[in-house]
Amino acid sequence: MEPALIGTRLASAAIGPLLKKLLVSDGPGAGLTGSSKVRLSSLVSFRGEQRTLTEKDVRKLAATLVGRSAGGPREAPFPADETEAVTDTLATTLLALGDLDMDDVQAVRLGHRDLARRLRAAAPAPDGLSTDSVRYLESLTEWACLHLLEFFTQRSTFIARSLVEQTRTQAELLAKVDEVVRRTPRTDTRDADFERRYLEHLARKHGRLTIYGIDLHHSPDRWPLDLAYLSLEATGEAPVPGAADVAGHLVPQQRDQAVRADLALARHDKVLLRGLAGSGKTTLVQWLTVSAATEGRTDGMAYLQGRIPFVLPLRALTRHGERLPAPDRFLPAAGCPLGPPDGWADRVLAAGRGVVLVDGIDEIPEAERGRAREWLRGLLDTYEGNRWLVTSRPTAVRDDWLASDGFTELALSPMTRTEVATFVRRWHRAAGPDAEPYEQPLLDALRTAEHVAQLATNPLMCGLICALHRDRRGFLPRGRKALYEAALSMLLARRDRERDMGAPSGIALDEAPQIQLIQRLAHWLTLNGRTQLDRARAESLVRKAVPAVQEAAPHDPGQVFTHLLHRSGLLREPTADTVDFIHRTFQDYLAAKALVDRWDIGVLVGHAADDQWEDVIRMAVGHARPHECAEILRELLSAADAAKDRRLRLRLTLLAATALDHATEVPPQVRKRVLARTAKIIPPRTPEEARELATVGRLVLDLLPGPEGLSDEEARLVVTTATHVSVDAAIPYLARFARHPSVEVRAQLAWGWQRFETRPYAEAIMSTVDPTNLHFTVLRDDQAGELLRLGITPVRLEIGEDVSDESANALLARCDPRTLSLTRDDGRPDLRALRHLTRLETLSLHILDEESWSSADLPAETSSLRDLSVWSWPCEGPAALRAYPRLHRLTLWDATVTPADWRGLAELTQLRVIAADTADLERLPGDVVLPWITSAVMGGLGMAAPMFERVAHAFPGLQRLALFPDLAGELDVSPLAALGGLAELQADGVTLTGTEHLPPTIKITT
Repeated sequence: MEPALIGTRLASAAIGPLLKKLLVSDGPGAGLTGSSKVRLSSLVSFRGEQRTLTEKDVRKLAATLVGRSAGGPREAPFPADETEAVTDTLATTLLALGDLDMDDVQAVRLGHRDLARRLRAAAPAPDGLSTDSVRYLESLTEWACLHLLEFFTQRSTFIARSLVEQTRTQAELLAKVDEVVRRTPRTDTRDADFERRYLEHLARKHGRLTIYGIDLHHSPDRWPLDLAYLSLEATGEAPVPGAADVAGHLVPQQRDQAVRADLALARHDKVLLRGLAGSGKTTLVQWLTVSAATEGRTDGMAYLQGRIPFVLPLRALTRHGERLPAPDRFLPAAGCPLGPPDGWADRVLAAGRGVVLVDGIDEIPEAERGRAREWLRGLLDTYEGNRWLVTSRPTAVRDDWLASDGFTELALSPMTRTEVATFVRRWHRAAGPDAEPYEQPLLDALRTAEHVAQLATNPLMCGLICALHRDRRGFLPRGRKALYEAALSMLLARRDRERDMGAPSGIALDEAPQIQLIQRLAHWLTLNGRTQLDRARAESLVRKAVPAVQEAAPHDPGQVFTHLLHRSGLLREPTADTVDFIHRTFQDYLAAKALVDRWDIGVLVGHAADDQWEDVIRMAVGHARPHECAEILRELLSAADAAKDRRLRLRLTLLAATALDHATEVPPQVRKRVLARTAKIIPPRTPEEARELATVGRLVLDLLPGPEGLSDEEARLVVTTATHVSVDAAIPYLARFARHPSVEVRAQLAWGWQRFETRPYAEAIMSTVDPTNLHFTVLRDDQAGELLRLGITPVRLEIGEDVSDESANALLARCDPRTLSLTRDDGRPDLRALRHLTRLETLSLHILDEESWSSADLPAETSSLRDLSVWSWPCEGPAALRAYPRLHRLTLWDATVTPADWRGLAELTQLRVIAADTADLERLPGDVVLPWITSAVMGGLGMAAPMFERVAHAFPGLQRLALFPDLAGELDVSPLAALGGLAELQADGVTLTGTEHLPPTIKITT
């Protein structure tokens, strides 16, 4: 019988007083003055001094309970002849209340069922009762305990005692928790302590930069990175979502974008950065690492604060063919001696706090790159919100290798004349006072001697030129091969001699035998597609070669290897058991020499399609004698003829053309054939081909046609090529396009200014270029100064973050442009000049720091400002823009739009066009509607049916919609059927589904 059924037969009002007799009354308070624990035995009425019931009375009470709950004879829950035994058993069970070692608070906490079990266990077991009687007793006991517990909670002392017990229990629990915390540090505390040590380690490890070749006399061979680092430019094509044509329709455009390489991750979460050997890719990785590891950066790098860098050089991670590491193996795989807390790397990446720097896709064999991409994709799929940089040589992977994963592809540009001059000045300052007399003569040589300027295209070559110029008292070798020969001579033979070091290793070897031995290592590494080898293997290769090298043969091979490793200046030990070259370029140079010495022309040409061999082949042409050189070039052209893929044909042809420039002597007919074949791929067909063609260098300028006879697109591409050949000889060619009718051609000319010496380019091109619809891009103070000096007043102006406030304000005051793009990375930019602009219609204001500008900085409210693009909101919020009644277009690509911001935007009833990211649209409150918006541009990852439902709800008056998703795929646009006035839908690079639900009058373009 269930307690609930018994309860229907025993009315609480009647039976409650019976059970209450089992307990004694108690006074108020918590009972703290008595025993520390008030037991049930002191609360029952049949024990102690306050006894009011005898055991006989309890039995009578039990009989009453049994009699009232059993019901009539037909409903008896147990055999009638067991009534007396059932009553005795119930009385014994109730009397067991006095034997329980607990108080009322504990009894209530226990619950009525567990209390009943305790009572039955404390009482003698029923003997000889039927199953029905036992079940009845269990139910009746539970019901009685339910009432008893109810009585306990009604006692005047219960609440007070409960609070006391609760307080004691909490105090005990807190004490135990405190002890556990004391003995076991919290995970976040361990993580924070480790991150502090890890960042300090990275700052020390990567905070100094080796510039090869300055280790002469007492000059340091490592510089502080802050002194040595030179911020270079990265370029690439980028879409401009939502640009408007003359009819006002939203159309996609492609334009070159140029950003500081170290700020690329501020604009893009994922970047694939390409660069030639020595162009500064690894130095950039160091700079990003140190910037993230060091607090208080004021050079635009604050965007990395709070992020944890993971430096992953692929050449080291796959040295023995190991699987690429999971996050918990990142640090040991990269050679970090610190041991993180368990799961630390996973927690960092899961929180989106990481900066993953994957350096050197080109430094692993081509066969392993697909595996590396799958490894990277696995990380991307698992961890969101982090920033990712992958570096590679230009041709190591195809153009769209990571495009489907959302990577932006950029290429490090060759150093401009200004950057080269800056590098030279820094080099001489770091090299010490003895180098000062050589600074200005070298700057003069770079300006007047074209053969020197052609070599100074990247930090590595600039460092070698500076070192050799000083070492040779102002004289420089001609050509890249001669430059490397001089550098090797300086490192191998002259360094210790000029330091008066004698033979510190006990061995003195001339330059030639050292080269013979070291090039064996370069040959092995190149043949095996590696840039690093085990120390034991390296020593074995040298040991085998020593007997054949006459000058080294008398010495112990082990000592010879130690001498080469520690004194040659070409080798280093990145770890205790590995060896590599101080720079990949030296490996390529010596491998080429070894291959030419062996005359392995078949090996050379057989690897012509392998990007890791491109520099090796060029240098092999430099090492080869005239007939050997001619044979290599002819074989390259034959391989190009046999290639079925246009891209491969292009690469092989350009490889032959660029190798031609390295040759000391080439038969005229071979030279003519190479140039004729190169001319056949001119004009280039794509921007990528245009930039590849520029790698030929000065020679290509003689092959470029135009502008007569070229289409607008062909003219743009040949100008792209010429602007990437940054020598003075390119300026006269480019000047021929200054009045070209195509704005895209003239825009490329304007972008090319940054790659040339400022004044000559300004006088020849910027002062004569047709300014119609042209944006003038000013990235440096000297460019602003030239525009002011020449009286050039652009109507459309773009001012970069490196232009000072003073120069920017002076230029704005002179030009008063109609269209302005202004980028400031200072937390408190001086924007006073904006207030006085009288004809500004379009403004792109790129200010990274929040609350760093005010709507009062904008032109007067009576201005004609119609189009505004912002990276951050004015400190007054979006609603402040309602003071501009002509403002009809607002672009929010980089400004985070919160729900409060959307409510502010809802007050801008003058707007008609809005461009935003889908991530911002997700934060749009459901009650915010902007019916006056007629055109919208949406970009980002979150394009799905719910997003289109939001668009239809938020912009019910929409007539035009342009979509620019980050990834290709299918988009279901059926929710847009709710937009009755939609007339035009444009999608970039995707497949639209659900269009059958749209009215047939909608114009759809993809």
